[in-house]
Amino acid sequence: MARYTGPKVKLSRKFGEDIFGNTNKRMNGRNPGNGRRRKSSEYGVMLAEKQKAKYTYGVLEKQFRNLFDKAAASSGITGEILLQSLECRLDNVVYRLGIATTRAAARQLVNHKHITVDGKVVNIASYSVKPGQIVAVREKSKSLEVIADALAGFNHSKYPWIEWDEATKSGKMLHKPERADIPENIKEQLIVELYSKN
Repeated sequence: MARYTGPKVKLSRKFGEDIFGNTNKRMNGRNPGNGRRRKSSEYGVMLAEKQKAKYTYGVLEKQFRNLFDKAAASSGITGEILLQSLECRLDNVVYRLGIATTRAAARQLVNHKHITVDGKVVNIASYSVKPGQIVAVREKSKSLEVIADALAGFNHSKYPWIEWDEATKSGKMLHKPERADIPENIKEQLIVELYSKN
């Protein structure tokens, strides 16, 4: 698979923030290129924002473009619909529920068939979870140490659009997230402007 497997801290430093969700502790070092960085062009700024969104959600270029095209064809604010689509991906929902500490770890749990949607095993990370659906840890996977460690002390009230049931280790998507419910520091309007230039 053509996913990014390079140094995550270096990439997070490039964007000036922890885009992978677990590199904060190691980001205190010197920012590579400090003092000799050229000012980005308007196009460069827009491209960087798209790259940041792609790396944050672990989505490949073609998938990202498809999501954008669907968002552009929908009624509403294109940038917000794009972010909602990214948030509703199964790997992201697993991450938001606290079942995994990073999106990459969530993707692995999905790929290895540890996650169910409405009682059926789904191993496609890009599966789009719909309001009312229940995402759960598979019965025989509930004792996995990696899941127990991730859930320990996780604040499940962080995201008002999903509801967690500790007893069944499952979460229900109540509704699609509003823009205000998405904590990612992504300027989606720049991505819309970038694609409108192409």
